[in-house]
Amino acid sequence: MSEKDIFATLRAPRRTWAVPSIHGEAERLRALHEILAERIQTGENLIYLGNYLGQGSAVGETLHELLLFRRALLARPGAECEDIVYLRGSQEEMWQKLLQIQFAPNARDTLEWMLQRGVGQTLAAYGGRAEDGLDAATRGAMTLTQWTNSLRDAMRAIDGHYALMSVLRHAGYSEDGKLLFVHAGIDAKRPLSQQSDSFWWGGQDFENIETPFDGFQRVVRGFDHKHGGIQVGNVAVSIDGGCGFGGPLYAACFDAEGQLTDTIEA
Repeated sequence: MSEKDIFATLRAPRRTWAVPSIHGEAERLRALHEILAERIQTGENLIYLGNYLGQGSAVGETLHELLLFRRALLARPGAECEDIVYLRGSQEEMWQKLLQIQFAPNARDTLEWMLQRGVGQTLAAYGGRAEDGLDAATRGAMTLTQWTNSLRDAMRAIDGHYALMSVLRHAGYSEDGKLLFVHAGIDAKRPLSQQSDSFWWGGQDFENIETPFDGFQRVVRGFDHKHGGIQVGNVAVSIDGGCGFGGPLYAACFDAEGQLTDTIEA
């Protein structure tokens, strides 16, 4: 894939609103959007930081709400498609891998690992059952392929869902190189182009980033394994309030210099 397919470029200088992990909590997302609609201005960036799927019981409704809000914003005079960006979270990464699980060397173990991390709610949203997948994994690649094809077909049957999953980016950054937005973390010892799975499974030492990373003055993430709320450091910012785990959903606004200027809670 080209860099354009992996990373999103956010126009600068302008404010950027960031929405962290939603985890299938459609009602919280809807409530947040109602407030955000009054705050966000045409010409500002909006970036969702992944984990739309999994955990919560309203996965399908969550994707539907994302699409509806996008349509509402783009209906405003002067709005551009590039103003709205969606990142791939660990839940979306797992879902993508699940749809290809017939190629995994230990498919049953892999599926069990995913189920322990919340993918079961996404399965249910598209008519799948964990027990069917586990059974298919014991029967071989052909049966698994039939199972994953049925899930893919179910997702394609709902207008916009499959298309949304196809435009997810690994990270987003401002075109002036000051702000970087990621899902869960980065490996601070490697440049942006070599992060690989760190975007989804890294982040354990994220709060310890004290100096600019690869030229970026501010790095913002939307999933914190500790769900510690809004935490602002010298460089690193976490905005995960634990939505999907009993906590609120936030949106945070950053100015062109990366300073936190506004927040919303739902």
